[in-house]
Amino acid sequence: MQTPVETRGRVLSVASECVPLIKTGGLADVVGALPGALAKVGWDMRVLMPAYRALRPRLNELDEVWFEPNLFGGDGRVMAGDLDGLQVMLLDAPHLYDREGGPYAGPGGDWFDNARRFAALSWVAARLARDGIDGWKPDILHAHDWQAGFTPAYLSYGGTGGVASVMTVHNIAFQGWAPAQALADLRLPFDQFYPGALEYYGGLSSLKAGLVYADRITTVSPNYAAELMRPEFGMGMEGVLAQRAGAVTGILNGVDTDVWSPAVEPVPYTAKSLKGKAANRAAFCAEMGLDVPGPLAVLVSRLTDQKGIDLLEICIPEFVAAGGGLAILGSGDALMEAAMRRLEARFPNRVSVRIGYDETFSHRLFAAGDAVLVPSRFEPCGLTQMYGLAYGTVPLVSLVGGLADTVINASPAAISAGVATGIVFHPVDATAFGQALRQLVKLFANKPVWTQMQKNAMKQSVGWQASAAAYAKLYADMLA
Repeated sequence: MQTPVETRGRVLSVASECVPLIKTGGLADVVGALPGALAKVGWDMRVLMPAYRALRPRLNELDEVWFEPNLFGGDGRVMAGDLDGLQVMLLDAPHLYDREGGPYAGPGGDWFDNARRFAALSWVAARLARDGIDGWKPDILHAHDWQAGFTPAYLSYGGTGGVASVMTVHNIAFQGWAPAQALADLRLPFDQFYPGALEYYGGLSSLKAGLVYADRITTVSPNYAAELMRPEFGMGMEGVLAQRAGAVTGILNGVDTDVWSPAVEPVPYTAKSLKGKAANRAAFCAEMGLDVPGPLAVLVSRLTDQKGIDLLEICIPEFVAAGGGLAILGSGDALMEAAMRRLEARFPNRVSVRIGYDETFSHRLFAAGDAVLVPSRFEPCGLTQMYGLAYGTVPLVSLVGGLADTVINASPAAISAGVATGIVFHPVDATAFGQALRQLVKLFANKPVWTQMQKNAMKQSVGWQASAAAYAKLYADMLA
């Protein structure tokens, strides 16, 4: 029988999405994984998020623990309990969240009142943290990204009630902008509208508010934490972060290794025996009509400039001519989707493209692929390269953010020492990416070196254990 872990503290995690309830990207994976990982080291974490239309049928499984009759334009209540093994609090405010579409947008684009919708989430989070609910009161309030950015500000303005706050930046490109005229509507004090507090280039930014008022700031990798203090990565926030540099910590994300594991795929395999991987590749290529004598690269990504997708149409033809193949799963910018379709039409027996996202198909790609391409121009942490490591699908990545923190480049010294886990290129342009693809072809042809790289990759620790320990230390330091 497992010995119960003594509770060291309580954390209210505030976010716009959370696996397994709703997901649009990696934020949901992190928010969903943290409670379980932290429970193993003694921290009781509960998650507050909106009750979107897709979640409303599950409200009857929960208990009402809080009510406000005028929450930014209508009644709001918080329903709390256990959903799918997760202690959650759903903010039920139909006037804000009961809509057709995704968390942030509908059929016509982004919701016009997103600032108000997520300010309401932040307002409630601060109230619940300050007052507690049903005998449960957090020691730490943990806000994620711009959607929860006003949380530390509301907590500060209303009195913290002894609760410390931490703000995590998952992607600084999204900043939660609103016009200055929204101050009153968002219940923010006019006297705090100045550059050292709420004002941001003449308007408001919920993310900036979180960075200014949180006791501590984290980013999702150590390298990203350093990058954000430079103009080319900070996207206007570099000055704010530089002023608060002493409060900033970079903590790598992890992945759920029970779910993302080659041992649970249809043809399982391990680092000791990679035969199953070869079988997965053969079956996948046969199904997709691919004939690839060289390395089969896979790409699972949003199809945007940020992800470096424009480089593929330039560089993949030479890679194909050298024997390589490519399987793509993703969606995004219409121009990028069209470019990927052109590659598929040009090389029908070497390139396969599936527009959209399919979790099961994603697993199949990692199980079949020899390498995974992540040519991002910026990448706060990146989970794709971690999935690649876990599956022995060698990452080929740019030298940015968490990619630089997690992949050991196949330099001559690293190969000689037997520690290389992938290929890293810099700068992020067609010349460097093309050189990296040539290196991929050469390494793949050297079977002893390639097999060693695969095994090295699969031995890397990509789970949540180290990350949870780092968060636990951060929380303990805050309370001390």
